[in-house]
Amino acid sequence: MKKLLAIVTLLVAFTAFSAWKADGNAEFKFEKETYDFGKIPQGKPVSYEFKFTNVGTEPLIITKVESSCGCTVPKYTNAPVKPGETGSISVTFNAAQAAPFSKSVTIRSNAKTPLKSLYIKGEVVQ
Repeated sequence: MKKLLAIVTLLVAFTAFSAWKADGNAEFKFEKETYDFGKIPQGKPVSYEFKFTNVGTEPLIITKVESSCGCTVPKYTNAPVKPGETGSISVTFNAAQAAPFSKSVTIRSNAKTPLKSLYIKGEVVQ
């Protein structure tokens, strides 16, 4: 009976470890994680496309991309990105008032690091 219990315990532990190890095998590799627009004119939206490659072993699935404010609008690759393939996250900033800015975009995904942030910055001039 003790032998059977030990075998079952090992099987459960092995299965749990295997399932835990399989999670997060997708991984982002961005060309850039911060983009500086420099000086931009007030009232004219500007955009930048953050390009990435899935350097993991499983498809990368982005579930949500959120910006730090309403003046920054992200668009992203909705389809799963297979290992070795590329995708992008486009960020548009609406330069409403003259001032320096620094904004972030948070990505939620099935990657090894499930929360990832990208940044844009610059200065809006009149």
